[in-house]
Amino acid sequence: MALPIASVQLYSLAAEFSADMNGSLEKLAAIGLRTVEAFDFVRRPAEIRAALDQAGLTSPTGHAPLLTGELWTPDGSIPTAANEVVFEAAAEIGMKTVIEPMVPTERWLTEDGVKDIAERLNVASEKAKEFGLTVGYHNHAQEFLASFDGRTAYQRFLDLVDPAVEIELDLFWALAGGQDVVALVEEIGDRLVAIHVKDGVAPASNPFDPEAPTFSSDSLDQRHAGEGDVPTIEAMNAATGVKYAVIEYDRAPGDVFEDIADSYRFLIENGLAA
Repeated sequence: MALPIASVQLYSLAAEFSADMNGSLEKLAAIGLRTVEAFDFVRRPAEIRAALDQAGLTSPTGHAPLLTGELWTPDGSIPTAANEVVFEAAAEIGMKTVIEPMVPTERWLTEDGVKDIAERLNVASEKAKEFGLTVGYHNHAQEFLASFDGRTAYQRFLDLVDPAVEIELDLFWALAGGQDVVALVEEIGDRLVAIHVKDGVAPASNPFDPEAPTFSSDSLDQRHAGEGDVPTIEAMNAATGVKYAVIEYDRAPGDVFEDIADSYRFLIENGLAA
């Protein structure tokens, strides 16, 4: 298998990107990155495409809600556009895959809810093909709260969703959900197209549990790749078809560009990405 391409989810630097798009992308290019994963791109595809071109970067993957009603941005929450509008913007930027970043906890707690998520993504997947695109799903930890007949809601989702829907596994959030992330990578197999490279100290309990205290990303103890609880090297070596190793911080521990550079070096020096 060819090495995955190193990338970075622009949510990690959402505030910096919003304040200075061109400058932010140029800093990422200077680190050595040639690929990013776009965030909040639907309302400004032409602007983002121009900035990417100027920095010599591409965005083959991007996050945009396909099943939910709003998106958080540094400028406040904005309504989600219709899927067709999302796909038009993605195609203008030159993306290959649009990834649903998060479906709220309550929709993962019943088997009917999980079935509905899978069915809606299947419909979105068919529509995306008209634009030359695929769709994907990115997990947090709420997908691992409920179980049905011995299988987690996430596993049930994988059973139901069309294989054309690509999987992006966030290693930190899967660990926060109590999962053996290496075994989960092996179980997903060739359907796993992207991995979110994120590390830190795993919370003592699932932070998305409705019975837990209100969760805030400000409470996360996130660290550079290789410096926390996530077995990143083992998980990535267990992958069989991953195309993108996407660095992400929900809460960068220091200067976000230095933090991204540190995780990028970790990937390159350990032979995990190109």
